[in-house]
Amino acid sequence: MTGPHPMVEIHRGGFVESRHSGHAVVCDSGGTIVEAWGDPDAVILPRSAAKMLQALPLVASGAARAAGLGPRQLALACASHQGAPLHVAEVGTWLERLGLRAEDLRCGPEPSRDKTLRFEMIRTGQRPGRIHNNCSGKHTGFLTLARHLGTGPDYVAPEHPVQRACRAHFEDMTGAPSPGFGIDGCSAPNFATTVAGLARAMARMAGAAGRAGAAEQASAALVEAMIAHPDLVAGEGRACTLLMRAASEPVAIKTGAEGVFVAILPQRGLGLALKIADGATRASECAVAALLVRLGVLEAGHPDVARFLNPPIRNWDGQVTGEIRTADRFG
Repeated sequence: MTGPHPMVEIHRGGFVESRHSGHAVVCDSGGTIVEAWGDPDAVILPRSAAKMLQALPLVASGAARAAGLGPRQLALACASHQGAPLHVAEVGTWLERLGLRAEDLRCGPEPSRDKTLRFEMIRTGQRPGRIHNNCSGKHTGFLTLARHLGTGPDYVAPEHPVQRACRAHFEDMTGAPSPGFGIDGCSAPNFATTVAGLARAMARMAGAAGRAGAAEQASAALVEAMIAHPDLVAGEGRACTLLMRAASEPVAIKTGAEGVFVAILPQRGLGLALKIADGATRASECAVAALLVRLGVLEAGHPDVARFLNPPIRNWDGQVTGEIRTADRFG
């Protein structure tokens, strides 16, 4: 078994103050590993990086078509959004079309991650709601599928038909049975896989366009929706949104909690997955930017790439005291 590979370093005063190691895999659409760092067989929980896989049954079952969903709703089904007014309005409209309310979501209330809206809500005494949760788009997708299947409202239960469908698609796309699951921050099961399995799933999504089959057509629709609407996938200032906008070719990029990132490159038929062992987001953002620069999808000098690839560290007086950068022999 190979240990985690050094990926990101924090430099201060001529010293390497901290190091972040992890695992990363690039796969082609046939499932072959093209490049790898660390242990491709490391078992991880992909967290929100699996949302595209969790959205597959929504589309493949015909539920999305029956509900009249378009690319904006499909992008939200894959999103970890900011809970900004844009996201709240879109999810609210979707719920209204279903004849449902935010209280029907099982994701739990969360303060908006959009500072302007959050402070406005504090000033006006509004309580955070389930619709502000960064996973409310995914959960509205679950509700849409549950209604299409004619099942009960507890759609996050592991044995609910919605989650059984999610697991079946997840295992099909990763190419192996999941060894188990954890309960995510939004209360839904999050199925485990290897880093290589997650990269394999992303590569299958990358190569899905033009292929026959419900899962392939669903994959292509979800990827196209994410690429068309990066503002809905995350939000202003977020790595997913900014890096997708900065890319020189279409690419779908998605973060997950605890240092996970994935990328789908449809023009190349490649999928990328990475996991930072200590779960640090600053390291996963730097690492995914470095790998996409290595692949020629991003330019290192682009300001929205540099802010993640090589950001300065400033103290409270604004003085630059260090920097985050990739480790030697990575990126």
